[in-house]
Amino acid sequence: MKPTNDNPSAQSRVVTQRVACDWRRAYALAADPARLPDWASGLSKSALVQQGDQWIARTPESGDARMRFAPPNEFGVLDHWVAPEGVAEIYMPFRVIGVAPDACELQFTLLRQPHMDDAAFARDAEWIARDLKALRDLLEA
Repeated sequence: MKPTNDNPSAQSRVVTQRVACDWRRAYALAADPARLPDWASGLSKSALVQQGDQWIARTPESGDARMRFAPPNEFGVLDHWVAPEGVAEIYMPFRVIGVAPDACELQFTLLRQPHMDDAAFARDAEWIARDLKALRDLLEA
């Protein structure tokens, strides 16, 4: 008997983007909260403000959001947690993986939230794809 999972919130989607640059360079740029407005339109419209170990971002859809990031590491882990106003914190797994000396892959795992319908899940995946392409363009410029 094939197992099934009818729980929509248990769904995830990995959105990837190949980039023609060393993974360490991609990691350094993507890990810098000050650079988020340059490519992450889903997270911030303007400069982030640091408050202790968190950052405050003005999001395009839900006002201010508190953000925290995985500590600097040598593994390409860029995971972050976002807490929009009035919403529980959301975990966002994000990796930069070296695939060749001069190429890497950005991998963002979109975890479907309990309140998301199919259209919202698809819209968020498309938004992430646009942001990863913007990051690629920035890195390859």
